[in-house]
Amino acid sequence: MNRDAFFATVRANPFGGALTRGQVDGLNALLDAFGKITPPLDLRWQAYMLGTTFHETARTMQPIEEIGKGRGRAYGHPAGPWHQVYDGRGDVQLTWQQNYVHATQRLRALGMIGSDVDLARNPDLALRPEIAAAIMIHGMQEGWFTGRKLSDYFGDRVTDWIGARRIINGLDCTAKIAGYARAFLAALSAAA
Repeated sequence: MNRDAFFATVRANPFGGALTRGQVDGLNALLDAFGKITPPLDLRWQAYMLGTTFHETARTMQPIEEIGKGRGRAYGHPAGPWHQVYDGRGDVQLTWQQNYVHATQRLRALGMIGSDVDLARNPDLALRPEIAAAIMIHGMQEGWFTGRKLSDYFGDRVTDWIGARRIINGLDCTAKIAGYARAFLAALSAAA
């Protein structure tokens, strides 16, 4: 991948002409994570994940904790044996205790984290870039969040930028996220 071409393209769109050091670091971390997956991920999948991260992290491209920390939401109260609040964290805003438990189990099974890492006990671990990227990549591939997955919307016979939002969160902001994803696809294609 020609990262100079990638960054030149995304700098213009969707970032509007400038990138911060944090955005560059976050993008590099995500591109590195994509590069570790075999077989290589479809460029549309990568683009949609980047567009989702752009939206879900308020354009920082860094794993963040949900603004408001779940206040006013059912998952915004301490729960489970560790009395943690399981508000949104990461690149795709993982929420709810059972999802933190599931992410821990799947990432362990995939060899992405060791037995000493427990997201349910310490949900802030979902803010580590390598863990946040793994949650996003495997969660969107396997349908952890809503039961819908990338292959439902991007395959040999389908490219559905709008419907793909159902992988994460219903149909909120579909046109915006589709636009971001298309911009990232242009950058990934320029870099290929």
